[in-house]
Amino acid sequence: MIDVTIATFETEVVEASNSVPVLLDFWAPWCGPCKTIGPMLEKLEAEYAGRFKLVKINSDDEQQLSAAFGIRSIPTCILMMNGQPVDGFMGALPESQLKAFLDKHLPPAQDMPEPELELEAEPETMQDQLAALQAAMDNAPDDDNARFAYLQAALLAGDVAAAQKAFTPAANKVSIVRRFESVQLLLNAIKSIASNADLMPAKAQFDAKIAVNKRDFDARHAYAQALIGAGRYTEALDELLEILMRDKAWEDGKARKLYVAVVDLIDPPKPKVAEGQIPPEDVTVATYRRRLSSVVLS
Repeated sequence: MIDVTIATFETEVVEASNSVPVLLDFWAPWCGPCKTIGPMLEKLEAEYAGRFKLVKINSDDEQQLSAAFGIRSIPTCILMMNGQPVDGFMGALPESQLKAFLDKHLPPAQDMPEPELELEAEPETMQDQLAALQAAMDNAPDDDNARFAYLQAALLAGDVAAAQKAFTPAANKVSIVRRFESVQLLLNAIKSIASNADLMPAKAQFDAKIAVNKRDFDARHAYAQALIGAGRYTEALDELLEILMRDKAWEDGKARKLYVAVVDLIDPPKPKVAEGQIPPEDVTVATYRRRLSSVVLS
């Protein structure tokens, strides 16, 4: 269960609903029935073990979202699939009716198949992986997913030149493909460090600046860029969180956008699962997504 605002709605609801059904729970602190259905929905989310994602929206704080969905009474729940609302209900239904509603739409739970024994094979090297991803990208140059997969692998491998070369044909899609915007931000961060020595302060210099002024966001952001360039991604995320906890909107969301870019970078490809199963989310990525939501919503 996560709380969502209009700022995180696109990522946490619309995009997420393309891979897993998302149940929106519109509620308010003063609403008595909301206090009844809320815990039941959280319990069912755990019981259904990844078959749907529960999102809570405070209708008082998020009036724009409430208006967009025509919310007239709370609690109101709306199920989103593939970016679109498909069904919903009002009021605090009993648990049996909640299950019936979910079972009508959700894919059935299936046991994972027994893993097949594989013949021993030579381990795939990073170069082999990059070559395979590049071939897939070259064979389908308009496939944004194939291009991002290669860009992600190239950046993680530290091959910035290859990433820049592969990104150039897609640069005009930055405004419409969010993950390409992430790649652009990461490339800009790495380039700024390489071209400006003062943007890569030593740890001691950074600590000295922060000791004088904890709101020296330029120093914190520069240090986060240095950490990204060094491949220390979780440390970079921690540093960007320090900015967000003090000023969520600093420089038009500069820290938040770079934070999301790093999460996109470290989010591994989803493993193959049986039909009807939801692939598990990487623990580190899930943790940092929750931290961002907590800070942004606080």
